[in-house]
Amino acid sequence: MNPLTCRTKWINCNPGSSETAPTYMFEHQDVLAALNGKLPLPKKIEYVHGLLKDRFDFIDRISVAIYDPKTDLLKTFLHSSDSENPLTLYSAKLADSSSMQEILTVGRPRVVNDLNIFSKARTEHTRRIASLKYKSSYTMPMFMNGEFFGFLFFNSHQKNVFDETTLHYLDMVGHLVSLLVIHDMSTTRSLYAIVKTAANMTLHRDLETGAHLDRMSNFARLIAKEVAKKYRLNDELVEHIFLFSPLHDIGKIGISDSILLKPGKLTKAEFDTMKTHATKGGDIIDMMLKNLGLDEFPHAEILRNIARYHHEAINGSGYNGLTDEEIPIEAKIVAVADVFDALTSVRPYKEAWSNERAFVYLKSMVGSKFDKDCVEALMNCRAEVEDIQLRFKEDNIG
Repeated sequence: MNPLTCRTKWINCNPGSSETAPTYMFEHQDVLAALNGKLPLPKKIEYVHGLLKDRFDFIDRISVAIYDPKTDLLKTFLHSSDSENPLTLYSAKLADSSSMQEILTVGRPRVVNDLNIFSKARTEHTRRIASLKYKSSYTMPMFMNGEFFGFLFFNSHQKNVFDETTLHYLDMVGHLVSLLVIHDMSTTRSLYAIVKTAANMTLHRDLETGAHLDRMSNFARLIAKEVAKKYRLNDELVEHIFLFSPLHDIGKIGISDSILLKPGKLTKAEFDTMKTHATKGGDIIDMMLKNLGLDEFPHAEILRNIARYHHEAINGSGYNGLTDEEIPIEAKIVAVADVFDALTSVRPYKEAWSNERAFVYLKSMVGSKFDKDCVEALMNCRAEVEDIQLRFKEDNIG
């Protein structure tokens, strides 16, 4: 019997047997099978790192930084390391890193077998890497549909370990990790794009502008980074708060123009109707997730919470009556970011407040409307706030 004629998952057909049916062997274990499951992306990276260390035990760290072209920021995103990660909740402008720019200019991964060559560098990234005594690195740029979207790093505490044999395997593992990140980010960005398209229907009916949404989402990221340690937010959660914060008002799709665009003060009945946009937003998110088959999307709860609870107040006087501990931290963050930008922006019915005046107002509302940690976090980032305002200024048509 020709073994090639055996069908379905052939391994050995035992041609000496009187049996005509093929025999199968299932002893082989697919070591990457776990990646087919529902593990969250950080756990998948840890799993791949574990497999890699079985062969190259000197690979002490795998990490991912993603790039935001709007702000030129490289932002830490994921990591797997044997010790405390030296770079979490950290960002730096690509324009300020000539070594990172060189990787993109050359268009190839970079091997550094002795990181002491950067010993005189003054960047925070270099200082943190040096503090944990990493001695060598392999850096691979990542691309999605030809567009640069971040870097993948392999680090070791030993010098001169990235030889040709190691690099051969790291190239394959690197592209595997890149695909895992791309798949996860593509799902997130597809969901974001779909919901944003719906939200844009509101944007064209409301007073908010695209620049407002850019500013407030970046303010939300600043706050999230500052409170991350207390609320146990990692880079991935901070990134999703940043991505989803512009979608807070998607529920306004369900509010009529007569209320949404009314130039004067709303009546009590009209205001009660306006308040329903928060609940409607959560319902719209749920419907979209179900229709897209993303019911178990790992960060869907962040999106739901932002839409439903961004108008809650610490003292329970908000739209749904939640009090301090009941309000998700992502909703508290977005509430402060949204109101701060509204106060410091020009509206048809008001002039823009100064940052200091807006900070005084936010501080006066701590404990009643706003969370103390979130307000202080934004106030501690005055320079970054001004940089965001400068980068995302309103144009002549808003």
